[in-house]
Amino acid sequence: MRLINSWYHAVSASHKWGGTPEDYLPIEEFIDSSKKTFGDFRHRAMYHHTLGVYLCEDLFGKTISLEKAVGRSKEYGDITKTVQIPVRLIAERHIVEDLGFLPSPEHYLKNIPFDSDETRWMSGAIRKEVGNFNDIFNKESNV
Repeated sequence: MRLINSWYHAVSASHKWGGTPEDYLPIEEFIDSSKKTFGDFRHRAMYHHTLGVYLCEDLFGKTISLEKAVGRSKEYGDITKTVQIPVRLIAERHIVEDLGFLPSPEHYLKNIPFDSDETRWMSGAIRKEVGNFNDIFNKESNV
């Protein structure tokens, strides 16, 4: 199993759509940012799915703009044009490069045991009392 660095995803995207790896790096780094909390392949459960793609669009917009070389002129040098690349395609490509397909959150969640003592806390059945919120938040400040 291999974990691809965000930089290599950005290089791959720049080969596909033009521009430089730096044009794509913020999106690629966001998708892999869950490595900050979980250092092995399980980090992918956070953003490597269809909801992660939508989150990328929310954060970065529907498209990114970049300059793409379309030719060269002796008189003017490189000829470029501004192109719009859909963020959805960039994010989906990253995920497919890592996993081979685009999963939904269900692909991850369905593998969490529903009736296990180890996961019962997710149901809210095991709560710890933290005191009366009214007492905590309605006290007058002595400042």
